[in-house]
Amino acid sequence: MRSAASALDFAPRRLGRIVSCDGGLIGVSGLDAPIGTLCRAEAAPGHEAPAAEVIGFRGGLSLMMLLGDTVRLQPGALVRAEGHPGIVRVGEDFLGRAVDALGRPIDGLAPLKASQEWPLDGVREMTLDRASVIEPFDCGIRAINALATLGVGQRVGIIAGSGVGKSTLLDMVLRGSECDIVVVGLIGERAREVSDFIGRHMRGERRRRTVLVAVPSDHAANLRLRGAQFATSLAEYYRAQGKRVLLVLDSLTRVAHAARELALSLGETGAWRGYPPSSLAVLTKLIERAGNSHRSGGSITGIYSVLADGDDQTDPVVDTARAILDGHIVLSREIARRGRYPAFDMPASLSRVMADLVDPDHRRNADALRALIAAHESNRDLLMMGAYRAGSDPLLDRALALQGPIEAFLSQEQFDRISLGESVATMAGIMETTDAAP
Repeated sequence: MRSAASALDFAPRRLGRIVSCDGGLIGVSGLDAPIGTLCRAEAAPGHEAPAAEVIGFRGGLSLMMLLGDTVRLQPGALVRAEGHPGIVRVGEDFLGRAVDALGRPIDGLAPLKASQEWPLDGVREMTLDRASVIEPFDCGIRAINALATLGVGQRVGIIAGSGVGKSTLLDMVLRGSECDIVVVGLIGERAREVSDFIGRHMRGERRRRTVLVAVPSDHAANLRLRGAQFATSLAEYYRAQGKRVLLVLDSLTRVAHAARELALSLGETGAWRGYPPSSLAVLTKLIERAGNSHRSGGSITGIYSVLADGDDQTDPVVDTARAILDGHIVLSREIARRGRYPAFDMPASLSRVMADLVDPDHRRNADALRALIAAHESNRDLLMMGAYRAGSDPLLDRALALQGPIEAFLSQEQFDRISLGESVATMAGIMETTDAAP
């Protein structure tokens, strides 16, 4: 991508005027700025000029979504365009820093002087430029490593309802994963979680390879969407340098909510449970930007949290994410209530690339262990009532005999890291015990 340094531009700049304001959506006349352009309105002396982004046009007006509040916004105020539409600054300077959706520091440190530019909506690669997922990705979590093995360049979702442990699981992935650079997007989450994340992960050696893009839930919808796109742009830039990047986006559902809010404000009709088609298409475009690159040899392994509203696994965002992702890890509220963490629902979880990554023994043991887990879970009510008679189902008998080791295998302390090799060996030990049982 081109350098941000360029010759000074002394050409006259066109200004527009605010003629309407409907919530956070303003109409500006006389300024024909492309969609994606950042603009700024004039403000009263002593006040910061309100910023807005062009998101559409209608009836000769440019439609802009404010990036802040409408307080002190005046009719007839002049509006000017700033910067290059759809272009963001990227670079090595972002490593070790926490920034907002516009790339401005939020960590109280020195201003950033990034020298490179990158398209906000990504660099579209030819289909055959994408390399296959052929190498295992060690995430440091035993159950995932063994039963839903991930790959370098895979896109996987962590699906759960609220309060079931998505954030804790993401913390475990961030601590346990092997990669060159970590880019984290906290989109639409609580502001407290941002400072907590910085305290947990932006320290010591890990800080120098971590970038945090944070847009809390009280920010404008276009800022939340822009934050997810900006985090992905940073990951793409590092991949183009040949780096192995781990991109963690929490959460994909909040991105869909932001896209829905923008689409509805532009007059698009809500379709599937109130989601306009364009709001779900945003997720597909965002996820497809991750993966491996033939050209640079770099990779983006994408981990996306997906909030199942009301624990509904048929929620439009959950369904869309499951269809486009290369795998999903499901967390169960029922299992969390039993006190087992992480609350993996392994029969419902899947890694679509696992078969290409593991050897036959690993796959055979994983299939057998998943069958034991599924047999126990599907007959749990029968067992709780005491209605099952031993010997009726050999598979369930084996699952009951090994329930203790299986539960210990699926659970893991928050700060433990268990390598891929150790995870596979432990699983093999459990299955050998099963095979030796009478």
